[in-house]
Amino acid sequence: MPTPERTTLPEIVAAGRELLEKGGAAGLTMQAVAERVGVRAPSLYKRVRDRDALVLLVAEATADELTGRLAASGLDIAGLARVYRAFAHEHPEGFRLLYAIDGASESLGRAAGPVLDATRGLVGEEHALEAARLVVAWATGFINMELAGAFRLGGDVDNAFEYGLERLEAGLRA
Repeated sequence: MPTPERTTLPEIVAAGRELLEKGGAAGLTMQAVAERVGVRAPSLYKRVRDRDALVLLVAEATADELTGRLAASGLDIAGLARVYRAFAHEHPEGFRLLYAIDGASESLGRAAGPVLDATRGLVGEEHALEAARLVVAWATGFINMELAGAFRLGGDVDNAFEYGLERLEAGLRA
């Protein structure tokens, strides 16, 4: 009679995402995940090859959640940017991981779909990709600076984000 499974891959990935948010990338270890899901570390290797594979699974799950949120938000550039920012604030370590690991590019590509659709509506098919890159680059840079505490000159960062969105969208419409 085979031994019953004590954990599943989705449980392992969920535990990894929680640990990432609590302890950053350094806190995402096979041992910590094993403890979180209630198994011994060697048991994880039945489901996940190694730590690099675990990190990739966590990044892909994070990108998939982001994609779902973006897809559900509609086709408005400002709305997409606000959802993107809110996601980054809820999952700052996961957000950082998305851009720190090469293997997550396919998952991130899916997240780009709603942004491409929105920019296509503003600038047309010919320049949709360039416009989407502009929006994502601006929003990602702003959010990364915000998460790092780099806005130290005073003022309201929320107002600055909204101002940037208004200017960006006006520029794309022009």
